[in-house]
Formats: sequence, structure tokens, C-alpha cells
Amino acid sequence: QVQLVESGGGLVQPGGSLRLSCAASGFSFASYGMKWHRQAPGKERELVAGISASGGGTSYADSVKGRFTISRDNAKNTVYLQMNSLKLEDTAVYYCNALRPPGYWGQGTQVTVSS
Repeated sequence: QVQLVESGGGLVQPGGSLRLSCAASGFSFASYGMKWHRQAPGKERELVAGISASGGGTSYADSVKGRFTISRDNAKNTVYLQMNSLKLEDTAVYYCNALRPPGYWGQGTQVTVSS
């Protein structure tokens, strides 16, 4: 069955960095785009970044453009989210999302930005 397992979250100070990973299994990872979303307390889930199946195309929410980088390693069935210059408002649970129909989600990893 399809599984997505996120890791790499934690507590970081403003201005710090974290790298999230999402290990995928149970489907042909290299054939599908992937996305990262996040959900802050009391807010709706929002799209953060997306990457094409080959990795050649990426897109970002305006709020993270220039600070976050999405990438993937199809040999390792893993998608990453490098987060730099973190802000308090980046605090959220981060989820990876596989675009293989009907769409699959990981369990999420908590990112807390706090001084």
C-alpha cells in the first residue's frame, strides 16, 4: 500500500533552517508529482511547494519563495523541503502529498519556530 512518512521537523529559532524529508513507498514514485502542504493551528491547510515527477519543475507559495526549496531523489523515493530563514509564521504541521490518484498524504511532521 502507499505510504508517505515525513521526518525532520522540530523546534528551531527564527532565522534557522530545517530540512524535511518524505519517504514514499508502495507506488512508482518517479512517475508522480509531489507537494508539501502545511497547516497552522486554527488555519486551513495551505500549499507550500510542488515538484514535477522528474524534478524539473517546481513551484512555491509566495510566502516561502526564496526561502524554501523543494527537491526529490527518485532513486531514494524521497522528496525534501529545505527551509531557510524560518519565521514564526512558518510554525505548522507539514504534510507531503503524492499526486498519484486519488492522492495520498503522510501523517505530518511538526515544525515550530520560536525564540
